Amino acid sequence: MTQHLKGLVLDFGGVLTTPLLPAVLGFERRAGLAEGALLTGLYLTPDAILLTEQLERGTLTQTQWNEAAAERLGVPPDNLMGRIFADLRPEPEMIAAAAAARRAGIKVGILSNSVGLTPWNLYDGYDIERLYDAVVLSEEHGTRKPEPEIFRIMLAELGLTAGECVFVDDTEQHLTPAAELGFTTVHAVDPAKTVAALEGLLGLPLTGDDLT
Repeated sequence: MTQHLKGLVLDFGGVLTTPLLPAVLGFERRAGLAEGALLTGLYLTPDAILLTEQLERGTLTQTQWNEAAAERLGVPPDNLMGRIFADLRPEPEMIAAAAAARRAGIKVGILSNSVGLTPWNLYDGYDIERLYDAVVLSEEHGTRKPEPEIFRIMLAELGLTAGECVFVDDTEQHLTPAAELGFTTVHAVDPAKTVAALEGLLGLPLTGDDLT
């Protein structure tokens, strides 16, 4: 183990799950939307970006977001968030690596920009409260990545300094504020490469083959 690294902080969607974009594209096909319609309509316009930020801060409910987003897309609002991400699945390599790190004495936390917990809960089935040392969901704290405050909340939960932690996220813009606080950062673009990077940083075997 690298001497000074004692914590591993993981984004959730797109790190401990399969990638978000293929799920979104699958929804567009099922809904009969043009490719890119959801990204353009919900994530690239100022008013839609504000809606998502409010959702992540917990000042807008998922049901309210569903209704507003459905109006923009011209689709039914019922459980829209759940329908958009219906194809997401657990990412086994990353989940196993996190468990291996924790068994080796690394504190492992989840730091997630949440999307509401009802009617659809992104975290269902992942047993996050039991399997991780700390879970910080943006809506429960009124702050979101990339704001520095949410990283500080995670550090307080883990009882560690930023210099003692690695932060992994699939959204590159979230890495810069973490690095400025002192985190070592890893951009998650491929599970095998991410696990290999973490093995090098932590000095630990984190894959099934290495653990046997």
